[in-house]
Amino acid sequence: MGELMVVANVAIVFGVIYKLFELFAGKQERMLFLEKMGDKLPPEALKKGIIYRPNLFSFNSLRAGSLLLGLGLGLIVSYAVVCITLPQYYVCEYVGRMKDAVSVIYGAGILLGGGAGLVVSYLIERRQSQKLD
Repeated sequence: MGELMVVANVAIVFGVIYKLFELFAGKQERMLFLEKMGDKLPPEALKKGIIYRPNLFSFNSLRAGSLLLGLGLGLIVSYAVVCITLPQYYVCEYVGRMKDAVSVIYGAGILLGGGAGLVVSYLIERRQSQKLD
């Protein structure tokens, strides 16, 4: 367990350092972009605020929500499958083989649910992008 914490701490430190460098590099990129675009955009275009472009809409929250919803539904379905197929699992002492079967059922249910959630998210994104075009 201690070795895992060391690896996690090192990963967090390097991740934070990487994100800081990315933040400063991105700021310089944006400044260069504004300098280049400053001559081409009239000042009236920026008076209303940020220019809205629908093709830049992000679906990250939809993806995350669909993934979590799929994981939760997969877990519930897996629980129902275990209760129906192996009722003795919750009643009495279980053997190693039954424990392995239950682990496979839970793992498969969670992965299938998460994958289904991401597929649904993809279909919604695709429909939205077709509406905008």
